[in-house]
Amino acid sequence: MRIVIAGSSGYLGTALRRELAGHDIVRLVRDRPGEDDQIRWDPYRGPLDTAVLDGVDVVVNLCGAPIAGRRWNAAYKERIRASRVVPTRVLAEAVARAGAPVLVNASATGWYGDRADVPVDESSPASADYLGKTSLAWESATAPAQESGARVIRLRTGHVLGPGSPLLAKLVPVYKFLLGGRFGDGRQYLPWISLRDWTGAVRSLIEGDVTGPVNLVGPTPATNREFTRAMAAVLHRPAPWIIPGWAARIVAGEAAVELLRGARVKPAVLRSQGYEYRDRTVLDALRWALQA
Repeated sequence: MRIVIAGSSGYLGTALRRELAGHDIVRLVRDRPGEDDQIRWDPYRGPLDTAVLDGVDVVVNLCGAPIAGRRWNAAYKERIRASRVVPTRVLAEAVARAGAPVLVNASATGWYGDRADVPVDESSPASADYLGKTSLAWESATAPAQESGARVIRLRTGHVLGPGSPLLAKLVPVYKFLLGGRFGDGRQYLPWISLRDWTGAVRSLIEGDVTGPVNLVGPTPATNREFTRAMAAVLHRPAPWIIPGWAARIVAGEAAVELLRGARVKPAVLRSQGYEYRDRTVLDALRWALQA
């Protein structure tokens, strides 16, 4: 297959390119192309030349500014939204004009907001908070492709656990210095999936016939408390501390919502498709990710 990928140099994009090795991969890049498989584009300056999509079987869009690691002031919140919605709309319109058959577009479990212990699946509506509204705008931007008859897959991804993952890169040093612990009461759910299951699931979705939203999360939901215990076990470090919500907000501002709230997200579509997970629990995923 000929596959065009936007956001191919990020953590997930790099891993997906490895997973799809053997296919004809074209990479849309913002910088000057430095390799034969790269084509320059700038979604903020106008439409994509549909000639780029000639003969393309699948378009994958993984664009988006990082959610974590930055305080969410008004300017950065607008950057988060625009970096998702604008490239998605430009690619969806190009898919529609070119008649490309498949668009695989990133989204996130932030769609669900804070649902406490209530299980949610792909049929659940978007929450009314900032991340929910952002995810709704993000997914809605795929409409031109869907209306043209393309098969559109929206990847609602949880926290991805793998070697070098951004989340673990921040947490591992904390645990190694004996400062690990749960956030708040630890009862909030932390949607997770291992990197190798994320790439494997995306490949299976590309090769299958699924359309619509797909929750890319592991099969066994884990709370923040359970995640903390698993991290401590894998790293052989105690994690006795409790980081109160007010402290997390001082450090991360509004972005602390990622640590203090969550949803019990079920991978209903992947289960219905018979996807076989390699990492079924958060402990399995962490052992593989940290090579423990």
